[in-house]
Amino acid sequence: RSRRQRQMCIRDRFMTDQTPRKKLSLVTSTRSTANNDKARVRTGARAKNVAIKEIQKSVNANTNVALEKKDKPEKRSEKASFNARFDRYNEPSFQAKRTAGYAKNRPSIEERLANQNRPGNRFKPKSTFTQPAQYASYHDEVFNVFAPCPIGLEQALASELESLDFDAVRVGRSGCFFKTNWAGIMKANLYSRLATRILVQVAYVKVSTEDDIYELARQVSWERWFGAEQTLRVDTSAIRSPMQSLQFCNLRAKDGIVDHLRELEGERPSIDTVRPDAKVHLFLDADSATLYLDTSGESLFKRGWRYDKGQAPLRENLAAGILALAGWDPSKPLYDPFCGSGTILIEAAWIALGIPPGIHRPFAFERLRGMDRKTWSELKEFAFDNIDTSLETPLFGSDIDGQVIQAAQSNLSRAKLPSSSIQFRLKNALQATAPCAQAGFLITNPPYGERLGAEDEAFWREWSSVLKNNFSGWQVHVITNDMDFPKKLRLKPNRRTPIFNGDIECRLFGFEMVSDSYRQK
Repeated sequence: RSRRQRQMCIRDRFMTDQTPRKKLSLVTSTRSTANNDKARVRTGARAKNVAIKEIQKSVNANTNVALEKKDKPEKRSEKASFNARFDRYNEPSFQAKRTAGYAKNRPSIEERLANQNRPGNRFKPKSTFTQPAQYASYHDEVFNVFAPCPIGLEQALASELESLDFDAVRVGRSGCFFKTNWAGIMKANLYSRLATRILVQVAYVKVSTEDDIYELARQVSWERWFGAEQTLRVDTSAIRSPMQSLQFCNLRAKDGIVDHLRELEGERPSIDTVRPDAKVHLFLDADSATLYLDTSGESLFKRGWRYDKGQAPLRENLAAGILALAGWDPSKPLYDPFCGSGTILIEAAWIALGIPPGIHRPFAFERLRGMDRKTWSELKEFAFDNIDTSLETPLFGSDIDGQVIQAAQSNLSRAKLPSSSIQFRLKNALQATAPCAQAGFLITNPPYGERLGAEDEAFWREWSSVLKNNFSGWQVHVITNDMDFPKKLRLKPNRRTPIFNGDIECRLFGFEMVSDSYRQK
């Protein structure tokens, strides 16, 4: 065969369409001499053997690359598989129904422990945690309890707690202290209209560094209330504390809690900042730290009935506090000419009927270990038995905005009150008249500041004339952040009570509408 024929035979035998072409001639030396400046080229049998080895090596390399590409999944299919893992979240069984911010249909702790197929188990290995069979009982222990409330309602809250037969009630800053057992803690959550939440003190010590906070949290017997089967959240607040970072203090408290539970039970609880099963509050002052267990969960002013809100709504516990500070008698008529979404009137209806504010909502203590469900069931059954079935108190509300009147009627329905219990009307406050012959209480949260605009002075002067002419003998109580409000009405208040609506400093002004009386000259 000729040289050209031998080259074609080798190519057909070892090369494919994907194999890069190689020349049979190999450059083995680039050395130049005086007689020949061209590169030396090998030919013959040796060149053929070298070329065959190079071609075999290239073919093997290409084969390995092709096999690796075949084993590796495509990015597109991998993405589709990843999204498929979340398809079950769209199924109705994983869409929990919620009412007024509460997860009423959340599974209980026992159901969560028994259901090993819940979505969270797909992303973490199965736990070896075994729930202890028994815990140290806390039901008969007497605890120090703190009930925070809006600033200005402390004395009213103390009177409410005393009427509920709690011992050692003491007024504090933005709340009240008292002592009770665990049944009393459940009772306070159920019946308190003014408290924001019920906090049980579990530890108190003098501290100077963040490590002292860690040791304090680590020494508490948290296993009595919660463990790895619950989720946890820790919040921190302080007054005149020398600690430089409240976030770091919060972290140290959380570390102490989870380290204690991990050492005792082999596993720690997960953190949930949105809707935790257990919530711990750390409070710091100038030289001490106090740890509280939150037994309420969602704030107590969330009764479960208000979805629709007006432009400047009052919280439910503040509305109840205004009724208490005004001295409203449930047997007397009540009128709100700026009723908005009806918060004040619905709270008044619940007070008149004796409906406990927490009767239709869940609490955090229901999800703790050792929950005394028998006592809790008896408390709720007693509360239901003492609710009046008919409302005889005349309650009236009006507003100039038709949409908020509809919102008030919707809230009335969700509060499980008959539509006839409160009479809502579409009316301008400047055209208001006494809704009934019997003198009663006019209690309202009127618009002020930016909500009213430039017509502020003229509006209140005209509304003052409406009060004098149409509401003689009525007790008028108005909450506002305008400290000059009595001057605009040209009326002298017989009471002015400092009170906070959230972060807004306000006054609750009280006027007695008697002819030719209390008028500023």
